[in-house]
Amino acid sequence: MRLLRSADDNFATEFTAIVDNRREGDNGVAGDVTKILQDVKQRGDAALAEYTARFDRFELRLNGDWRIAPDDCAAAYDALAPDLRSALNLAAQRIRAFHEAQLPQDRDYRDAAGIRLGAKWGPVDAAGLYVPGGRAAYPSSLLMNAIPAKVAGVDRLAVVTPTPNGQVNPLVLAAAHLAGVDEVWRIGGAQAVAALAYGTERIARVDVITGPGNAWVAEAKRQVFGLVGIDMVAGPSEILVVADAANDPDWIAADLLSQAEHDPAAQSILITDDEAFARQVCDAVERQLTGLSTAEAARASWDAHGVVIVIDSLDAAPALANRLAAEHVELAVAEPEALFAQLRHAGSVFLGRMTPEAVGDYVAGPNHVLPTGRRARFTSGLSVLDFMKRTSFIAVPDAAALGLIGPAAATLAHAEGLPAHAHSIELRLP
Repeated sequence: MRLLRSADDNFATEFTAIVDNRREGDNGVAGDVTKILQDVKQRGDAALAEYTARFDRFELRLNGDWRIAPDDCAAAYDALAPDLRSALNLAAQRIRAFHEAQLPQDRDYRDAAGIRLGAKWGPVDAAGLYVPGGRAAYPSSLLMNAIPAKVAGVDRLAVVTPTPNGQVNPLVLAAAHLAGVDEVWRIGGAQAVAALAYGTERIARVDVITGPGNAWVAEAKRQVFGLVGIDMVAGPSEILVVADAANDPDWIAADLLSQAEHDPAAQSILITDDEAFARQVCDAVERQLTGLSTAEAARASWDAHGVVIVIDSLDAAPALANRLAAEHVELAVAEPEALFAQLRHAGSVFLGRMTPEAVGDYVAGPNHVLPTGRRARFTSGLSVLDFMKRTSFIAVPDAAALGLIGPAAATLAHAEGLPAHAHSIELRLP
């Protein structure tokens, strides 16, 4: 863990180094991912079966059923403990309500020239959702990806998820049932992304691929972007907590660890105006690590990437936060609105002492698929719009209306050296 003080002479240099450190190596997987993508594109299901046997130790028989049946997903949902089923239902309800409010409105109007203009929105035909297997199999992520797609009106939603040694995660199946997923396929890795992007004998191609995954999955999504849409190229998780000394140090320590436990490359940053409080938080982190089942990952993250920044006044926090453009930003102060008003770059913001980031991961409603690695400067979290596209339209009613705008268009076309453009307009002019 690094301690920075804004009063130190080298603060600007050290802070810039933190801003510039994206913690995202290429892991040397790009070349191998390219080979996998091309292999699946060329050999289809046969390649999928070979990669699944190699990486997941599970045999996909070419004459067998590779899908997890909807009845199995329904059975997994029915088998949930009542409190867990209730929690999953609450999460789904709140996520759905928030995203329903995101649905865009069509436009259709006539301007002063009498020309009809507008745009209409519509969903993509099919979307693919990657759901990790094993330790990183999170039903909450399935809900956060699948529900916006269904709200958008996507007809076909196909989930791909690895089943190492044939094992399935019943919580993921239950979430798939609750979200209304249409297909669940027992494949993972870069080969699953290839199947969604190119299509195989069994799996029809999709238009958009979303969902978290390891470095191989992230690289595969990056390489197929353009052939299909993707949500984003995501990096390790991150949280920035802005807190004053009136907070409980244990609360803030738990908030920092809530992201550190995701991944050794995750980053947790605390900005405070009280160094004594900062040290209390660090002590609380150490205490909590001793009893954490995810302590190995959390310890590695905190030791390698944890940062505590002590500044003279929290009034300076928004400027630092804007440079960090963090995935999650907590404003753990009594009156967060003044700081929030100055915050321009963040994936999602959590206002006040009673709003831990973790509540946003599950049941608050806004999406938890958020930009990392300073990408919040130019992109947003997953939304209904990621599964929709806008088509504009123009209707010129008659020659008189065209005469009001056509000559200018023809003039510009001639200026650009495109006479056929100009001619197509001029033929119609009165």
